[in-house]
Amino acid sequence: MSGEKIYEGVFAVHKPQGVTSADVIRKLQHHFNPSDVFKPWLETERARRNRESNFQRKRRRSQRLDVKIGHGGTLDPLATGVLVTGVGKGTKFLNDFLGCTKTYETVVLFGAETDSYDQLGKIVRRGPYEHITREAVEKALEQFRGKIMQRPPIFSALKVQGKKLYEYAREGKVPPIEIQSRPVEVLDMRVLEWYEPGTHEYKWPEEEAAADEKAVAEKLLEKDDSLPVAPAADDADATSKRKSPPAESPKDTEPEPTKKQKVSDEGDAAPATSEKTNAPEATEEKPTETTTETQPEASEPSNGRSQPPAVKITMTVTSGFYVRSLAHDLGKALGSCGLMSALVRSRQADFDLEPERILEYKDLDAGEEVWGPKVKKFLDEWEQKRAAKEGSN
Repeated sequence: MSGEKIYEGVFAVHKPQGVTSADVIRKLQHHFNPSDVFKPWLETERARRNRESNFQRKRRRSQRLDVKIGHGGTLDPLATGVLVTGVGKGTKFLNDFLGCTKTYETVVLFGAETDSYDQLGKIVRRGPYEHITREAVEKALEQFRGKIMQRPPIFSALKVQGKKLYEYAREGKVPPIEIQSRPVEVLDMRVLEWYEPGTHEYKWPEEEAAADEKAVAEKLLEKDDSLPVAPAADDADATSKRKSPPAESPKDTEPEPTKKQKVSDEGDAAPATSEKTNAPEATEEKPTETTTETQPEASEPSNGRSQPPAVKITMTVTSGFYVRSLAHDLGKALGSCGLMSALVRSRQADFDLEPERILEYKDLDAGEEVWGPKVKKFLDEWEQKRAAKEGSN
């Protein structure tokens, strides 16, 4: 071996819109595998495999040797922002980012709901919006601060009896088990900008859900409409007042995140990323295709009314919070409908979007002479911070 420094650790990538988190990992591997920066890591890993038993070598024989990379929390394809990434032994620390707080900026567009609660879905319902004002939004947001119970999106990647919720909708079926609300905490939530009708470019999606999908959506949304936003219960008596579904077996729902799992910004659990990341992201699969446009094509309101208002909100939340559900629930609280039209994760733990603290996605295509020094710097800083933390314990 060369004796050169082996770079491992954790750093952040600025994920662009229109690509999945798994796409980012694959692109990193595409550039890291043939690089000089990670050549020592690959040499060390190859030597380690050669020292394995014959049985282990046979098991790995069909596996390509890639730089080991994972991420610490999936970002929606619609979303941009901080994607925490681990390299080599750094992947072992990604679990630390499951329970950390995150800060988001989202744009909520009123007047319509989609099956996925966001801009990439199909419209399943519309509502009035002429009465919505900034003052009304400010007042409605009061009920979403602090410890609350939040219901995951009814059309999400959460599994019930081995099937994702949106797959039931595709088949025109109601899930056999009622989806329970979950305790989450909103540490901060503020309006950043208010968009009057006619002053913004956010639009509803163009595609309508099929009749059978709408029928299922109406049944589920009727149940959802009867569930007001409530403070998180601190005792068993409070939780017992809510209607309980039939008992679930351990395989009926997605497991809680463990140290071998990651969760998305929307609260879904996913297997830890291993050396190969060719599998699609199960956590953020949606019933619609993603696009790479800044704003998906959409039509103006077809009912002759003016363009709906929208609002940009910033929030700092705990793990498991669904930004899409916030958009949906806010619309409901205002006597209308709402969908998430844009999403930025501006901070996760100590990582933020400061140019000196994050790797820009475009740097990868600029070549190793551009991304190499930055990645080395980030991984050196991570190692120093980790060593200082261990030394203080």
